[in-house]
Amino acid sequence: MPLTVLTDGDVRSLLHSLNRDDILGLQHNLAEALHDYSTGTQETSGCCSANQPQRISIRSGHDQTTLFMPARTATTTGIKMVTLASVPSPTPSLVSRTSSMSIATPTSPAPSIKPSVTSSQSTTPRGSLTILDSTGTPLGFINAEELTAFRTALASTLLFSKRSRVHSITVFGAGKQAYWHIRLALILRGAEIHHVNIINRSFTSTEPLMKQIYGSEDWTDLRNSNEKLRFTVMSGEYGEYARLLKERVRSADVIFMCTPSTLPLFPAEHLTATEGRKKGRYISLIGSYKPHMVELHPDVLRQAVEPEHKHHHHKHAEKGGVVVVDSLEACLKEAGEVIQAGLNGEQLVEVGELLMVRKAALKEIERGGEGEKGLKRWLEGGNVIYKSVGLGIMDLCVGEDLISLARDRSIGTTIDDF
Repeated sequence: MPLTVLTDGDVRSLLHSLNRDDILGLQHNLAEALHDYSTGTQETSGCCSANQPQRISIRSGHDQTTLFMPARTATTTGIKMVTLASVPSPTPSLVSRTSSMSIATPTSPAPSIKPSVTSSQSTTPRGSLTILDSTGTPLGFINAEELTAFRTALASTLLFSKRSRVHSITVFGAGKQAYWHIRLALILRGAEIHHVNIINRSFTSTEPLMKQIYGSEDWTDLRNSNEKLRFTVMSGEYGEYARLLKERVRSADVIFMCTPSTLPLFPAEHLTATEGRKKGRYISLIGSYKPHMVELHPDVLRQAVEPEHKHHHHKHAEKGGVVVVDSLEACLKEAGEVIQAGLNGEQLVEVGELLMVRKAALKEIERGGEGEKGLKRWLEGGNVIYKSVGLGIMDLCVGEDLISLARDRSIGTTIDDF
């Protein structure tokens, strides 16, 4: 049985070769796996949650944590092992600091700025994914650095793809997670996107991302996907940050939050006040993964699960009454926003349940909703919050597909008789 080894460079090369049809195929397989995770049993599905052990973490020296994430699909078993650096706590002034920076062209001058403590340290997970076939024979060995960011964005854009309006996207962060969320959004819906607003603690730490977007041939087609597409960068180191932050948040159709923050990245009132509630948004929270970490203020989640009042004086976007999560068990244990908002299992729904609309509609009816019609309307235009802490099955499902694609495209190293 051949073993295929993909280095970090191999993974990047492979991922940048993917077109829209490739991405849709990967999303389909991931959606099937997540659906089986949420609804399958050990008798009917290898992907069911009973076959997915909770990850194990070990604190190592130099303020680092190593995660062990075992998983199983119908055809493979595997484990991802990654090490993450600890994240310094953001200063409270981040939420209220008044400063900004915007650029719309690659030729805009970049001032000399000293990066913040957080932006000067990499929090990218480093490690590997090992994949075995159903007999235990090694099938693949993949560098997990780029894979982790890609599979997270791939899962995050499952619900993004259902949105009826995606003209304006606001992204918090400028690392690999932000990179792949922006790239996949443009691959999937680039003709409809007019504004991509990137918000980061430091302009200096955003420069690598912008150099890729404006200078790399991998981005040429995406940059030119429509003539209305504009990128802006805003940093907390310049004037009028508070005013422009509120503007970027409230004007967004989609918000991708991709930072390992321990404080909310903007005041709850930007979304909970009357003006903030008039518009439906899709908000994806993927950066925080421990109980003390939060990107979105817990008050926003509390409001999202409040019962809908039929009589109010202002027009509000529709709520689903739940927060969407990748794993109910994992998020109740690890997701800071969920824990600090005091949410319980009845106020959460796994994304794997929602991806099969007809089946999910039955549960929506049980909660007193309209069924398929109401569920579809909420997913397409209402306020949808998705929280992910990451699952090993995501890595295994996507990794298995990447091994197959790599062999077809002669990428990586394959050992025929391992």
